[in-house]
Amino acid sequence: MKKFANIGLGLLLTTAMTAVAQAEEVKIGMITTLSGGGSHLGVDVRDGFMLAIERSGRDDIEVLIQDDANRPDLARNLANEFMQRDNVDILTGIIWSNLAMAVVPAATRQGTFYLSPNAGPSDLAGRMCHENYFNVAYQNDNMHGAMGAYMREQGFERPILMAPNYPAGTDALAGFKHLYESDVVDEIYTQMGQTDYAAEIAQIRASDADSVFFFLPGGMGISFMKQWENSGVELPIFGAAFSFDEIIIQAVGSAAIGAMNT
Repeated sequence: MKKFANIGLGLLLTTAMTAVAQAEEVKIGMITTLSGGGSHLGVDVRDGFMLAIERSGRDDIEVLIQDDANRPDLARNLANEFMQRDNVDILTGIIWSNLAMAVVPAATRQGTFYLSPNAGPSDLAGRMCHENYFNVAYQNDNMHGAMGAYMREQGFERPILMAPNYPAGTDALAGFKHLYESDVVDEIYTQMGQTDYAAEIAQIRASDADSVFFFLPGGMGISFMKQWENSGVELPIFGAAFSFDEIIIQAVGSAAIGAMNT
């Protein structure tokens, strides 16, 4: 995260100073997740971004920071306040793709630059692409596609896929299938914030799958992996990026042993 923030700072400063060349100060509104599920990702983005600002040595950049609590409605309201009350030149910080979709299209249409340090919905890279939108992280499909290609090369013929039903989840499974280049047993879409995966594990058990690919970031992944370890289902399991980040690995412990992750 800190690497992405440092890379992004150069682009941010270039675009900001071009757009507001006559201004004495560049004002940035950061909306990120600092409480609730997945807040460790928002903390990393905030800390990495502020480290980059500090190391830039500039004293003409003001950063205003607000917690979206992983709520699209709150993120939208905060963005409106930043643009209308604080007159920010740039918005940044959003972690979750559903929050990005609630904020970015309207912000860029109003002439505000948006710099994404994490969320990369495919719609914002495609049909809703805008000249004021910059992503310094990745497009959502990327890491999931890499695992699709890997599993195909390793000879897995019947994977079953699982992800939450929100933009990054649908992008995840689309990215996997794009580079897996073959049929899958099934696609299971779960609820955001879900903690009980008994039904999904039973569905996997009853299938003829030879492997499982899942994307369940934050507390969702912790809940699933703990239940998976106790289920007795013996299938190789694969993830992408936030399926096994540093927080999830610490929380699930031995359940992560043997899992593969891009």
